Amino acid sequence: MAPKRPKAAGAFPRPVESPAPKSPDPNALYAALDLGTNSCRMLIAQPKGSQFHVVDSFSKSVQLGQGLEMSGRLGRASMGRTVAALKVCKQKIDRHSVTRMRLVATEACRRAKNARDFIRHVRRETGLTLEIIQPEEEARLAVISCAPLVSTKTEQLLVVDIGGGSTELVWIDLSAVEPRERPRAIMRLHAGFHPPHSPFPTAKVVDWISVPLGVATLRDQFADVEDDGARYALMSWFFEENMAEFTPYQDQQAREGFQIVGTSGTVTTVAASHLGLRRYDRTKVDGLRMSSDQIEAVINRYLEMGPTGRRKDPRIGPDRHALIMSGSAILQALLRAWPTDRLSVADRGLREGLLYAQMSADGVLEDGPL
Repeated sequence: MAPKRPKAAGAFPRPVESPAPKSPDPNALYAALDLGTNSCRMLIAQPKGSQFHVVDSFSKSVQLGQGLEMSGRLGRASMGRTVAALKVCKQKIDRHSVTRMRLVATEACRRAKNARDFIRHVRRETGLTLEIIQPEEEARLAVISCAPLVSTKTEQLLVVDIGGGSTELVWIDLSAVEPRERPRAIMRLHAGFHPPHSPFPTAKVVDWISVPLGVATLRDQFADVEDDGARYALMSWFFEENMAEFTPYQDQQAREGFQIVGTSGTVTTVAASHLGLRRYDRTKVDGLRMSSDQIEAVINRYLEMGPTGRRKDPRIGPDRHALIMSGSAILQALLRAWPTDRLSVADRGLREGLLYAQMSADGVLEDGPL
């Protein structure tokens, strides 16, 4: 006997409608734009607990500072590339109806004779108002961005932000702060390196310096040196000479309780090379701790590759191959000055610091673990 056909067999299944993803409330969104000597980068994010959730982003190598070392001015082609990138940023800001934002320019605009004219030109062409920030604020924002990576065991902290036109070094003493409060004490620096008296434990900024040498400006200083190894050695020596006024440089530091956090494309590229990543993966790089021996091994491989090999290496990429050795020279100078077992890699920087500072000032971040 044939089996009975079950009721409703062959009937079309009822469609189950999944709710459309909820668009973020524009009133809860913040934008942060960082226009540096080499790159234009932006994040749009909303607060989420004690951190934030990125809604949209943009990053483009515009080489705004190209030729600045020789002429003291921003070039026409460089400004054209930058304005085109900023128009894309404006479209994203408008698309998400963002009203809370900070759009900042750094070393190239601090140094260029025609920077003010450029800022006015950007305003006319894009409707965006750029703000040229001073080195201390740039350094402070880089430090804030790294707060989640600070170990509770850290008593002395060095944050290094290697940019295109300058490198910021900030030395912080956390020994008077309870271990579990140390990351949050770093976050409280959004009020300034020397904030007014606070009932909360504070991080003490021992010293900071903005060295006017970044990956682009240091490369340009030694562009006439033909030998690859000699150019690298000269760049590293020259950078070390330029940070001699930094107070902690003079003192031998104990390795116990000492942490270096490095934030820059150089540091993340070295980390990606160390891991042998075929494709860059932020989740594997951000927060990675590398030993000085591991960093030195990667830099030695870069030297063995030579300019042609570095250009072809997928982990370095076409936008960074010309800058990786000047960045590596800065990194090696730092590790030579402060022999340490570990460097914490931060895939974060000025944009994240701008977001944390805005959200902290507005009181929209929860007071929980970072």
